[in-house]
Amino acid sequence: MRLFWAQGYEGTSLEDLTAALGIAKPSLYAAFGNKRALFDRALERYAGAALERIERALAAPRAIDAAREVLRIYVEVPDDAPPGCMLVQGALVCSPALQDVQRAVAELRGQGIHLLEKRLSRAHKEGDLPPDARPGDLARYVFTVAQGLAVQAVGGMTATQRRRVAELALRAWPTR
Repeated sequence: MRLFWAQGYEGTSLEDLTAALGIAKPSLYAAFGNKRALFDRALERYAGAALERIERALAAPRAIDAAREVLRIYVEVPDDAPPGCMLVQGALVCSPALQDVQRAVAELRGQGIHLLEKRLSRAHKEGDLPPDARPGDLARYVFTVAQGLAVQAVGGMTATQRRRVAELALRAWPTR
């Protein structure tokens, strides 16, 4: 999972995988089927944990707090993890032959947006957002910033710098 996270699907070779797993190619094929099947399993594992963190973030009492917690996920990456987000780097750029891989990763990113939109829709109905706020637009905004933070983390942006960007982004949050 960490190889795909750090190097993306296309950037991770069978040699990389067999070396990391300490097995020969025939054993990789016997255990996982092929590289795509192994990627799918790694992606499923990563996405499951990521969606759990997002769901915890969405339990915050106010909509802005939920958005802040989602952004915090992309700011505070554990030191032992590759920088960025596997759902962003995993297949951001792929050859035309691998657009199905790209679509699979995009669908998983969309799940996070959908969860936040659902939470913000509830907040809107409860009066926690102004009447003219658009929950779908806000959810896409938060995840656009979050995924941008993931890209910047790969480029070396520090957690402190990412935190400041997240705080700045929340200044645009709609208020009554």
